[in-house]
Amino acid sequence: MSDSMLIKTEFTDLKLIHRGKVRDLYEVDDMLLMVATDRISAFDVVMGDPVPNKGKVLTKLSLFWFDFLGDILPNHLITADVEKYPAACAPYAEVLRDRSMLVKKAKPLPVECIVRGYLSGSFWGSYKKNTTVCGFPLPPGMVESDKFPEPLFTPSTKADLGEHDENISIARMEKIVGVAETARIVDVSIKLYKKAADYALSRGIIIADTKFELGWFEGELILIDEVLTPDSSRFWPLDQYSPGKGQPSFDKQFLRDYLSSLDWDKKPPPPELPQEILEKTGARYAEAVAKIIGS
Repeated sequence: MSDSMLIKTEFTDLKLIHRGKVRDLYEVDDMLLMVATDRISAFDVVMGDPVPNKGKVLTKLSLFWFDFLGDILPNHLITADVEKYPAACAPYAEVLRDRSMLVKKAKPLPVECIVRGYLSGSFWGSYKKNTTVCGFPLPPGMVESDKFPEPLFTPSTKADLGEHDENISIARMEKIVGVAETARIVDVSIKLYKKAADYALSRGIIIADTKFELGWFEGELILIDEVLTPDSSRFWPLDQYSPGKGQPSFDKQFLRDYLSSLDWDKKPPPPELPQEILEKTGARYAEAVAKIIGS
């Protein structure tokens, strides 16, 4: 991989419809062009400094998982081969190479589909106060990073950029998307997680939890956006797993820990990041990909 960095795209001949924390989204004919930049966010704030090659790493991993999980749920990918993109994309081919996908224009679900296999993050914080979290009665006596008896589907609302998602109960999700739809979404999300988590475990990585993006396309539920990357998941090294505390990780926890050591109120503007922190964060992402897909 080259050391080129991309913090923002400016494709003047294409219609930009959304700039997210990491991805820039363009409309091309009746399709979407999704471009993974090297931006990184922490505490819902987009940093001003890019992580080298992060967008390429995320794209490579998402493409692997889309293929691996295709027997459980179809996805939005049309092609990631820039030579097959519409002619309007040709002037930007070198920027798009290895960090973009041409995808179907699906209607995203209005909820985040989170599956948790281990007690961590916001659920651990809530569990310490009450063993019933968001309507889920959890076993007593669990410690931080313990594995759940079975994976939990724990939906959340979708917050605007800069805001925080809110964990919600299954009952509330049923009111938002429907009872039958919720049952289907819960079932398929847990199947996706189990297959991916079992595979990752065989490669030395624990997927503690992950956030799937699902959407509707022509009446069919499909997997969209990115999938099972260090941006949307907690990846822990299996050989260092030790319940009872927080775990070392392959995600941006390294960056969060650094930011937490600063006198920063976790609101924009973000602090300037040392090159060492950016490079170490990028190396953790690359290591996760190498472990999972072998290159």
